[in-house]
Amino acid sequence: MRPYLDKAFPEVWKAASAYSEAVSTAATQAGLTLVESEFIKVRASQLNACAFCLDLHAREARGAGITQQKLDLLPAWRESDLYGEREKAVLAVVEAATRLPLGEESTADLAAARAVLGEEVFAAAEWVALTINAFNRISILSDHPVRPRDADGAVIR
Repeated sequence: MRPYLDKAFPEVWKAASAYSEAVSTAATQAGLTLVESEFIKVRASQLNACAFCLDLHAREARGAGITQQKLDLLPAWRESDLYGEREKAVLAVVEAATRLPLGEESTADLAAARAVLGEEVFAAAEWVALTINAFNRISILSDHPVRPRDADGAVIR
């Protein structure tokens, strides 16, 4: 069993949590919506196969108003008309930020996303994406467990 990084170095975890909160506050102030932030967190967690963060952020995404259908189709967002222009732009940002290094296609996606979102929201989306990528790695390396839940989201004991 690997050590939980958050428990092994609680002072570092506290600083990481404060950093994440600062990013969230700045992103909101820049105009990135809660729904857009949750799309970023869910998609990065899917791409990184971070079960713990995916479980957490899928629940938070539904709480923010993202429909189950949009969550179900998220891996195929490019093939669906369900997502709006801004949603597609933030999804392009998170995919580019998660699938490094940047290639020609990612660079083109980022340019298109920046044109849709504007400078500040684009930068905010990148900050949220790089932050969730860091937290995905913390959870994956810590082997944080996913607890079974019932239909209402309550942990099953």
